[in-house]
Amino acid sequence: MSRMADLRNIPSVERLLQTRLAAEIIAEFGRPLTLQAIRSVLGDVRRSAAGKPQTTIPQRADILERARTLLENWLEPTLQPVINATGVIIHTNLGRAPLSQATLAAMQAASHGYASLEFDLASGKRGSRLAHAEGLLQLLTGVEAAMVVNNNAAAVLLALSALANRKSVIIARSQLVEIGGGFRVPDVMKQSGARLVEVGATNKVHLRDYEQALAEHPAALVMHVHRSNFKIIGFTEEPELKDIVRLTHGRGIPFVDDLGSGALLDSSRYGLAHEPTVQESLAAGSDIVCFSGDKMLGGPQAGIITGKAELVDRMKKHPLARATRADKTRLAGLAATLTHYLKNEADHEVPIWRMIAFTPDQVRQTAEGWAVEIGQGEALPGESTVGGGSLPGENLPTFVLALDVKRPDQFLEKLRRQQPPVIARTENNRVLIDPRTILPEQEGALLVGLKNALGKKG
Repeated sequence: MSRMADLRNIPSVERLLQTRLAAEIIAEFGRPLTLQAIRSVLGDVRRSAAGKPQTTIPQRADILERARTLLENWLEPTLQPVINATGVIIHTNLGRAPLSQATLAAMQAASHGYASLEFDLASGKRGSRLAHAEGLLQLLTGVEAAMVVNNNAAAVLLALSALANRKSVIIARSQLVEIGGGFRVPDVMKQSGARLVEVGATNKVHLRDYEQALAEHPAALVMHVHRSNFKIIGFTEEPELKDIVRLTHGRGIPFVDDLGSGALLDSSRYGLAHEPTVQESLAAGSDIVCFSGDKMLGGPQAGIITGKAELVDRMKKHPLARATRADKTRLAGLAATLTHYLKNEADHEVPIWRMIAFTPDQVRQTAEGWAVEIGQGEALPGESTVGGGSLPGENLPTFVLALDVKRPDQFLEKLRRQQPPVIARTENNRVLIDPRTILPEQEGALLVGLKNALGKKG
């Protein structure tokens, strides 16, 4: 058959649309997108047939099924719920902190219909979205004022832009960090219009370094940045926060602490190193403390700014405040999470703290039970990590379900193809499943996914 005959045998879009199968696909995906998919498939068919006289033209049903597959691929969500079996509690690549049931309910309630986001129900007049979390943060930390933006990077950018534009900001050289996604403190300062003044050396910073910088530069702020994802060890020295604050206040300059992790509970109670808390920074005299809502606070993504009312008010009025503001679902979820702390129930209601609090024996019993359930594997000692740029180098003793499989990497791929996908890790040529980071409601789906990947029924 000639090339011309082959191309003429390709059905037209109109002929394909006249079939019952096309009607079914349109009913499922809508006419405009179905047309786009059909035209795309027909284009592939034409390119495949061109210059190849022996090419067989697909039947109409085959073309439409290819269009359906293309539509399914186009519309398959790329953001999917997964089961985190890695043992990394605040896993940045997997969405950081899972949320409590109360937090999820509050976010759903706020997003289901209309909400009093910027409406004062008592007066019947316009209100402020900032009020929904500010009162709770004042109760929880004792601050004069607070505000919420969409993440902590935005909080820092807003603080610098509102308080130090075209002015100097003094910061220790050891704190010029880069965290995930290429977020660098010097770059944020430059974007805000602040002028960076570095003090000290990478490994040693003395109080006299701050004194000298304050004498030489008419600074707007002194800033402290928590090294969230690394440690400097060995021949090191750094002044205590309260001493830097005292020196700064003696010059009449505000002190800003970018705390990052947002810890409100003492991590040392759970066998970990102590992570600096928001309350400690405020008690040391920090005028502004910025921190995340979705790290060790355990809530939705947010940047939280707490501190002196005069400084926070300046940030509230800055144009960037509108560009970085939080939406109604985020504010509702954050308020519910903060309520757990106010009611002294965070250690068993906020999932990340519940995971941190699991004892090795509790985790071991779970891993052993799973080994029996799937008829394979054994419980072995291992380590979990907090992750999320918090407590770098700190591990929690755990037990993992260790599976011996022929091709571990291929098995991990099989797990990722489950519904929901299971994200695990390998070590010493074994696949490891850490029960610490698996939510109770996911246990059944995990076991089904493991059995499927192992080729077992039931």
